[in-house]
Amino acid sequence: MTHELHAEDRQAIGEILSSHGHLFDGGHLSRLGEIFTPDVVYDMSALGVGTFEGIEAIRSAALRLGPGNPVAHHVTNVVITGGGDGTVTALSKGLMLMADGTLSSVTHLDTLRRHDGGWRISRRVISPQRTPLGGARLAGAADR
Repeated sequence: MTHELHAEDRQAIGEILSSHGHLFDGGHLSRLGEIFTPDVVYDMSALGVGTFEGIEAIRSAALRLGPGNPVAHHVTNVVITGGGDGTVTALSKGLMLMADGTLSSVTHLDTLRRHDGGWRISRRVISPQRTPLGGARLAGAADR
């Protein structure tokens, strides 16, 4: 059973999702506890980067990636759903601008829960969006 979220919760969750880009893009990696739970799982395996457990692992991975990090993260198309176990699911789109000017699109599937008096991301799964329509096509279209 899902639970109803109040407008204040939705706003706070949206700000957490938006803060991700500001913290990473600004290099404020010492502040990741403002958006993640201590035991966060950050799954970038679909991008070939791996899965990181805990804030320090995420911080270290970002520093190792160095100039390979995006210069700008943008989040959009946020859909928030309350769960029955006190968690919330947020599905969103992400746009990442790279230093060479290329732009990539991903989907974020986030699980959030309350921690230290506010909402925090406890799990993030990032999947690339590389195929139009998610790969859907008209039956027989390849024959044309």
